[in-house]
Amino acid sequence: MDHTALHERPRTTGVQPIVYWLVRAVLQPYFHIYFRLSRIGREHVPAQGPVIIAANHRSFLDPWVIATVARRPLYYVAKRELFEKRWQGWLLNALGAYPVDRGNGDEAMRDTTKAILARGDAVLIFPEGTRTRPGALGRPKRGVGRLALETGAPVVPLAIHGTEAVRRGWRIRPHKVRVRVGRPLTFPRVEEPSPQLAAAVTDRIWPCVMLQWEWLGGLPPLRRAAVIGAGSWGTSLAVMLARAGIEVDLGTRTSEQARRIVAAGVNEHYLPGVALPDSVNVVRSAELELSRHDLVVFAVPARGLPAAVAEHGSGISPRTGVLLCSKGLVPPLGTLASAYVAERTLSSRLASIGGPAHALAALDGGASLVIGAADAGFGRQLGDALIAAGFDVTVTRDVTGVEFAGAAKNAAALAAATAAAAGPNAAGAAAGKVFAEIDELARASGSDGRSFSGLAGAGDLVATVLASGSRNRRAGELLAQGTRAEDIVPVLGHAAEAVDTVPLLAGRAAAAGVHAPALSGLAELIEGRVDAADWTASITAPAQASAA
Repeated sequence: MDHTALHERPRTTGVQPIVYWLVRAVLQPYFHIYFRLSRIGREHVPAQGPVIIAANHRSFLDPWVIATVARRPLYYVAKRELFEKRWQGWLLNALGAYPVDRGNGDEAMRDTTKAILARGDAVLIFPEGTRTRPGALGRPKRGVGRLALETGAPVVPLAIHGTEAVRRGWRIRPHKVRVRVGRPLTFPRVEEPSPQLAAAVTDRIWPCVMLQWEWLGGLPPLRRAAVIGAGSWGTSLAVMLARAGIEVDLGTRTSEQARRIVAAGVNEHYLPGVALPDSVNVVRSAELELSRHDLVVFAVPARGLPAAVAEHGSGISPRTGVLLCSKGLVPPLGTLASAYVAERTLSSRLASIGGPAHALAALDGGASLVIGAADAGFGRQLGDALIAAGFDVTVTRDVTGVEFAGAAKNAAALAAATAAAAGPNAAGAAAGKVFAEIDELARASGSDGRSFSGLAGAGDLVATVLASGSRNRRAGELLAQGTRAEDIVPVLGHAAEAVDTVPLLAGRAAAAGVHAPALSGLAELIEGRVDAADWTASITAPAQASAA
């Protein structure tokens, strides 16, 4: 279709009135009924005169829904590919759309927009430039600031929430959609604004859109994080998040530990040789005000999670995301960490981290991480932050699989080290059988199975077996030497997750009806009911033939 003609109508005659109001008369009640549309702040849209509506962009439905907020025709740009079909191009153009050649500095689009505003009409602009979903809002381009300065038109900040969840394939699902409009912003008119001035004005406009977005319950950007637990992994995560441009509060157990780390500028006991960035603020955990944070990271072993949540859970607001780092089950019932925290905090955004990423090696040489999050937007947001910090990240919604895989790799590493005295065949059989039995338990608990074969399972298991400082491997060696389970932590000086988790895993497997003889035998060894030699012998002993 001729793009010159597509620009001519909005510049001169405007929308086709009969088509526009007929389509609106059909869509508006449909949106109210099917999407339970809520429009807040409609009075902030001027009834007449030029106006720029600056909105976030989540779905192809956004222009249609936002058009019902204004009691006047609304013009907006759409990618030129939508106008290639003649009938579709004509309809969109009749409803106020005109094409933009994205990425090529489209002067015709800018001239059309200025002509519409000069005529005293309203224009809808998406400063992000394209649809951003899921997650927090994207970064705005400076074009909206330039347009506001060149035309002197007031800018109305608007946020739309819910349209990203409407479409699944070609099916349009019923889902609550809400729109919130802020007060108009005005700026002095400038004939030829510099790029710096246009960017500065955009930086004034976009926070007002973000304010409406967060009021509607949209995911806030990660600006400030709290890491509870200043061990090796907690300190490492604090450094990672700081590298991503996030202000981090690192919470320690005691004030003395915090003072020591601040004075040295490094957590020498847990992460020697790694200087803490200036944006990492080290304080005692009890002094943290978690309501001020966008992200709370529990970097404590599973056995320490109940105490940490009891101390801090009530301070976590519903808008705050939570990231869990433990690779084990929470005592005394063997609960997954995400389920335990979900029951005891108001946060609806929970994620677990997995993958082969030992703390010091990750900071020195990079790592491949796995984020398990049921909320796809939150998972993407965390992934983007860690990618910005220089890490390879995979995001999955299989939270159950990621958490069980983390527990399984620790248990398998413990099993391999315990059986290693009998040779590599016994060690491999012990690790493989324990790992496979926990995989079966995870599937019975809702995992889709893929996490165990990927980074969170097999990848992390290899890293744990090869790591020179693996606590779970060392714990297995101590068990093989006859050390009692309760004496392992004092010897290591650190927690070995598998020692606490294996009996809990065995209990869950029995309750779920999962046949797990290698796992249950390892649990009996930890509990002191069998010795290491007998358990190792049982791993490679021929299976008894069942009676006919």
